[in-house]
Amino acid sequence: MGRKMEWAGKEKHMRGIPRKLVFLAVGAFAKAVATLLNTTSVHNADTLIRLVRSRPPGIPLLTVSNHMSTLDDPLLWGFKGFPSLDANLARWVLSAEDICFKNYALTYFFRLGKCIPITRGAGIYQEHMNEALQCLNNGAWLHTFPEGKVSQEDAPIRRLKWGTASLIVRGHVTPIVLPMVHSGFEEVAISKSRGDHLFSSTTSRGWPVISSHGLDLDEAAQRCLYSTISQQIQTVMEELRSLAKSS
Repeated sequence: MGRKMEWAGKEKHMRGIPRKLVFLAVGAFAKAVATLLNTTSVHNADTLIRLVRSRPPGIPLLTVSNHMSTLDDPLLWGFKGFPSLDANLARWVLSAEDICFKNYALTYFFRLGKCIPITRGAGIYQEHMNEALQCLNNGAWLHTFPEGKVSQEDAPIRRLKWGTASLIVRGHVTPIVLPMVHSGFEEVAISKSRGDHLFSSTTSRGWPVISSHGLDLDEAAQRCLYSTISQQIQTVMEELRSLAKSS
């Protein structure tokens, strides 16, 4: 299907008109669900809005969150004051290939929605992770769900998969990383994701040696670094989850 229709995700595809229409429709849906049909409380929203609208030129934004339903994205961005109808400001997001890219129509739609297909179990160096990395290198905003699967349990944040950490390390410019935690979206979910993982931390082949900030990192060094970064993000997410429960 032509690298999963990567061409449909390009900004200049049909002058960007199909992409704008998708974000107008999906953004309106998200706002209706989040603000009209439900009551939504957001803490520290100004920080997210500021980083989306006016972070320094060329600096990428990487947001990470827990994953409670297949509707987390776009509902995460439907709260009052967020520019969810603006396709230019919208996030890129890693999406499960077996859910969002099952046929031609779905692939085209989700590509227009700035979604990047990720194959379950294919490892952190699979083809489309390079596409996500390029988004960050271009200074764009990327969102990931590093727990790797939908979880509706009121439980501590799971050990994070290493795909997000690998993007941080491999990027030409270190992104601004903004963890976030949400709850309640599972009540409006229409289906649950199948399988356990969006990424796997292992692969059948040896990992490539990568260069990061002038240092060559072999597989052992990468594993140590990815694990450390993931643990730091997980700790912050768990602190946010605990704070939300107590407020």
